[in-house]
Amino acid sequence: MQVPYDLTSYVRVLKLASTPSWEEFSQIAKIAGAGIGLVGLMGFVIFLLMSFITNPPV
Repeated sequence: MQVPYDLTSYVRVLKLASTPSWEEFSQIAKIAGAGIGLVGLMGFVIFLLMSFITNPPV
């Protein structure tokens, strides 16, 4: 592992990185929130299906 070479490449990447605009940040946050909500909804549906399968209503 070449430490000086790795450090210079990390510094170069950090110099190229920029702060996203508010529009870009809000779009990314909406998409990430929708993904989290979708995964949670799928988990809830699976939970309901499994609870009906293991304990059917009488």
